[in-house]
Order: sequence, then C-alpha cells, then structure tokens
Amino acid sequence: MTTVTGIDQVLAAGSAQDATWWRQAVVYQIYPRSFADSNGDGVGDLRGITARVDHLRDLGVDAVWLSPFYPSALADGGYDVDDHRAVDPRIGTLDDLDAMRTALRAAGIRLVVDIVPNHTSNRHAWFREALASPPGSRARQRYVFRRGRGAHGELPPSDWTASFGGPAWEPVGDGEWYLHLFAPEQPDLNWADDDVRADFLRTLAFWADRGVDGFRIDVAHALVKDLTEPLPSQAELDAHLGDGTHPLQDRDEVHEIYREWRRLFDRYDPPRTAVAEAWVPAHRRARYASPQGLGQAFNFDLLESPWDAAAFASIIEKNLALAHESGASSTWVLSNHDVVRHASRYALPTGTDLTAWLNADGTDPAPDEARGLRRARAATLLILALPGSAYLYQGEELGLPEVADLPRDALADPTHLRSGGAQKGRDGCRVPLPWTSHGPTLGFGDQHAHLPVPASFARFAADAQAADESSTLALYRKALAERRRRQTGEMLEWLTDVPPTVVAFRRPGGWTSVTNFGTTPAPLPAGQVVLASGPLDGTGVPAETTVWLEQGTTDA
Repeated sequence: MTTVTGIDQVLAAGSAQDATWWRQAVVYQIYPRSFADSNGDGVGDLRGITARVDHLRDLGVDAVWLSPFYPSALADGGYDVDDHRAVDPRIGTLDDLDAMRTALRAAGIRLVVDIVPNHTSNRHAWFREALASPPGSRARQRYVFRRGRGAHGELPPSDWTASFGGPAWEPVGDGEWYLHLFAPEQPDLNWADDDVRADFLRTLAFWADRGVDGFRIDVAHALVKDLTEPLPSQAELDAHLGDGTHPLQDRDEVHEIYREWRRLFDRYDPPRTAVAEAWVPAHRRARYASPQGLGQAFNFDLLESPWDAAAFASIIEKNLALAHESGASSTWVLSNHDVVRHASRYALPTGTDLTAWLNADGTDPAPDEARGLRRARAATLLILALPGSAYLYQGEELGLPEVADLPRDALADPTHLRSGGAQKGRDGCRVPLPWTSHGPTLGFGDQHAHLPVPASFARFAADAQAADESSTLALYRKALAERRRRQTGEMLEWLTDVPPTVVAFRRPGGWTSVTNFGTTPAPLPAGQVVLASGPLDGTGVPAETTVWLEQGTTDA
C-alpha cells in the first residue's frame, strides 16, 4: 500500500477530525446568480440557495463553495467587488447569508466563500478616492498607478495586455495610468501597501467570525508584483515563468502574505481552511498548499486533459506526489465557472479548439452528447474514488452540457466584450440550473433568467432525475454516499496488471476503482460490484465506464 500524503491513518475523531475535514471533502461550487431565484427578478440569490439546501443534503456534499456574492457591477460576473464585507442587494443581505449558513450547518454542510484579493472594482470606495486624489497621494498608493510614457504621460507605462484582452493599463486623465490584469473595471491592488494587507485581514476575520469555515482565494498567485523601472515588455514577461521572479505572478514574496493569513486562520477552532486558485507550474503549486500557508491549492490539470488513460494516470500520480510534498491533500476538478463543462468537452474529438467550437455555437464539430455524458459519469466516479478533495460544479450532478449557442446579445462575459466578439466567453457554463421540467425558466425562477435557459435543459431537470434510479443525479447521490462510507486513509495502490486503456487502483478496505477509457470491454477484477457509472452487461468493464468493487479488507 502506497502512502500519498502525510497522513497514513484514519483521521481521529473529535476536534482533530474537525480541523482536517477538508482533506477528503466533497465541495460543491455554487455560482449564486445561476443557482436558484427566490424572488423572480431573474437573478439567483441567497434565499434561493437556502430553499434548495435539501438538494445539497440529499446529494451528500461536505461543503459549499460560494462564488462571489458581494456588491458588484458584474463587469466580471461578480469578481469585480465593490465591498468585500457586504452582500449584493440583488442577492440578499447579511441576514440572508447567516440564515443560509445556518441551514447548511443543520444539514451537515460547511461553507467556503470566495475572496478576491488581487483587485477591487472601480466602484470601490478606495478607488473612487484614488481617482479624486492627485498623483502621488496616499489614496493612490493602495493601487498600482504609474506615470505614462511620453511628454504628457499620454502613452501606457508598458505594452502589457490584460487577461480579458486589450491593454493592461487604463489612463485616468492626469498623465497617470492604473494597472488591471483583468478588466478595466478591476484595478489591481498594491500589496506592498500596509492598508491593503490590514484590510484583508479584517475581511477574513469578518467572515470567519460569522461562521464561514474556509476561503477560496481568487488569483492567489498574482498579488505581489515587481514594477521596478524599466518595465519589461510583454514579450519579456514569460521568460520568468516558473522561477519565482516573474514581475506579475507567482513571486516568492506572495507567501509572506499567506503565512500571515494562516496565523489568523489558526486562531479559530477549528482552524479556517483555504484553497488557492493558483495558475502556476506544477512544481510551484506545493508552496500555496503549505500548512504554513493556505493549506490547499487547486489542481486544474484534469480540466485540460484529453480523455486518455495514460494522461489521467500521469496527472493523478504527479498530483498525489505534490500533495505529499506539501503535506496537503490533492484536489480534483472536472468543471467550474471558467471552463467548458466536462460533459461537453468529452463529447468532442481530442484536440478540438474549444474557443472556435463555441464561436460556431457548438456545431463544428458536432458533439456526441451520449458519449460525452458517458465519459463524464465515468470520470466523476474515478475522481470520487481518489484520495483528496473533489470539487463539483453546480449542475454537473445533472449531467448538464455547455450551452454553446447562447445568443450574442445575451453574453455578458468580459472575455466576449473585450475581444470584440472574437470569443464567446464563459457564459455557457453559467446558465441557470433546471429544477423542474416545466415553466419559463424550468424552475430557476418565476418568469425570466439573467441568461436564457434552453428548452433542451428540461430533460436534465432535477425533479425528473430524482425519480430515475439510472439518472446522473442518482449516480452522484449513490457515489457520494458510498465514498463517505469507504473513505479512510489517504492512500492508493495502483493495479498494474491491467490493459493500457484502464486506470485502476485500490483504496484502504479493499475499495477498488476501475476505469476503462477504451472503446471495447476490459476485464473486470474479482470482487463485488458496488457501483458503476453505466450499465454492466456481464462481459467486463464496458467502454468508457468506471466500476467500483469491494474486495474485502486489506491492510490500511
């Protein structure tokens, strides 16, 4: 039996277990504006979530990760934050958030909230003060302002481009420009400033004091920047990737911030958790997951992996090793609010350009939806058998595909707007959920939704799937229940006597997972079948299917 993290035994009961609940948790991401609308205004809200806690309880998740719910102009789907310690009135109130947290807690579900520390919105009180203040003022020091080039500062300080397209610098009319790594409505904060550091400590304590169990840290790699003159060109930036000296991202100094945050987290009982969204080379990820830092970091490798046994096995092995190095547990993610849903990715030929596919409204190439869902179910059962945390994205338990044919006039993602329409952006994975197979928004709300819910979603509706034992929702419910019953030590033993199209491993207690990535049946190991991602016909593990088996007790 191979140990793959620093914990070799079953977690102890009581407070020690509370402190490590996150290590093998199933965390369900809610994008609040698209989950459930309680008041019929077309926008999902906190009361809508509270009304659907029974869905989350029956699903069997351990925690909810709530994407931004803060006041926002929605220039970037809520990641342009006006006030980090308030709730958007369109989504609810602080009392509504407390009521939601209480309902989740009563259902045995913890709460993780998004923290967006790299930037604020351009409507934030600090930024309004900065614009009203002269160059060199104290107010401007909280952000990244620089004098432009040219006699009158009429040219940007550098030729850098923003992640959402266009220049990364925005002029303010007095010869100075401010940096925004994302949209112009998201000015970057200056993390060398003491006000910024102290204010975010207050923010973290504010939410922890209200009973929030953990935090997902947005763009965790980009806070610290080196803007020493002369600024490098855009072409020169990438030369520094992966060594901790890049001017704008993954600098070694960022971990000083997270060590300070960890000291705050550890003042609570149990300690508050955190997970980093850090798009960094794999060998740099362990720093963010350090027990002295955030404690866990997202592993996004499966979001970019083809449907291939060797690719999956390599990603699993590498990330378990990285988890062992950091002392954390790994994280497994197949979909989230930023990527094409995995039921659609797996429905497309390997190597499909997803941007071009979206621009063709999902018609070129035509997806094989049945295959995509079959593979998605198999992949989900595989990651749920792995040691570590599994992060699920709302709607994947219904088998939802990407809505690739949203009308152009409905798109709100800055990727679409800043590219001049050259990219459709991420709205297709943010379409509201279908709760019922009837009604104008299929149960999301009363009359309309902020993104149109396609009529085709009726066949994925939660009410219909709840009554169908073969549905994707039923599979998720069974899988999470079986996972909880079987989850013990964070160990894995590879089964080596399997075809090259198969990924198979054994967990403590004789729990075995076998995934056939091939197009023909593969041998089924001995043991009692516990669960399968698709129907079994007695000839082995069918193509594109995962099977869980019970093989009796083995040494843990």
